[in-house]
Amino acid sequence: MARINKCIELLEQDQPIYLTHPRALSYDAGLEDAKTWADLMLIDFEHRPFDVIGLTEYMRGLKDGGPTASGHPTPTVVCTLPANAISPEEVRYNAWQARHVLTTGVHGILHTHARTAESVKAFVQICRYPFQTLYRQAIGEGLRGAGGQAPACTVWGLSAPDYARAADPWPLNPDGELFLGLKIEDRHCLPNADDIAAVPGIAFAEWGPGDMGMSFGLPDAHDPPYPQVMDDARSTVKAALDQHGICFYSSWNDPEISLEERVDYSLDVLGVKMMGAPSREWADYGRQRTGRTMPV
Repeated sequence: MARINKCIELLEQDQPIYLTHPRALSYDAGLEDAKTWADLMLIDFEHRPFDVIGLTEYMRGLKDGGPTASGHPTPTVVCTLPANAISPEEVRYNAWQARHVLTTGVHGILHTHARTAESVKAFVQICRYPFQTLYRQAIGEGLRGAGGQAPACTVWGLSAPDYARAADPWPLNPDGELFLGLKIEDRHCLPNADDIAAVPGIAFAEWGPGDMGMSFGLPDAHDPPYPQVMDDARSTVKAALDQHGICFYSSWNDPEISLEERVDYSLDVLGVKMMGAPSREWADYGRQRTGRTMPV
């Protein structure tokens, strides 16, 4: 079966992912974004209203406006959640948030402030159906309940049984289509970065410079140039991700260098495989650099 999730297919081809954000959560915005130049639409519920009704309509618009030029039903859609992943209890108590967004047909979740391996295991658990057995001994039985699959089945173009089988985290499940990510983004996460990255089921992660800076008492350190403590934090996160084969998500918004130089730095120095792209020109230049052949 062809991939549902465009971003998983890109990573399997060793190609970077370029993301942007929807202008709105509505059916019409979804219709418009169905032909986006971006590979991934990242929706922020961490700092903005948790609008699952708007998200449902947006996903419906994406489906009706598709497929993409690359042949996928929709662009990949990932949401952050209002709750954090500071502890496993926080993750499990707020599992309803993950259930609600996954029901709409999104392809993944980016969870914030992932501080321990146990909280990350809980994150993977709440996104899995209990019948899945791969790595169950390592992370525990899945906690996602049956009964809410219908909207997601429509968006993905699958029957209910096929959706349930496909909606499993990749690369834990090589045939899975769920794209789970983490923000390892404060000084409390850093000592546990390697253990966090070792949890099966995580596809990508970022180092969250805004929150990382605040945790070190640096509220204005979101963008480069960074002080040494921030460079060291990024290196710690990147080394842990590299060790466990996890995609590194980062941007490089240095106003002192050109667009092309920022992309070059991201690809060649930082080793980024997923980045925010402020424009189509940014993404097109990066795709040309890496010889990408998949249509946008």
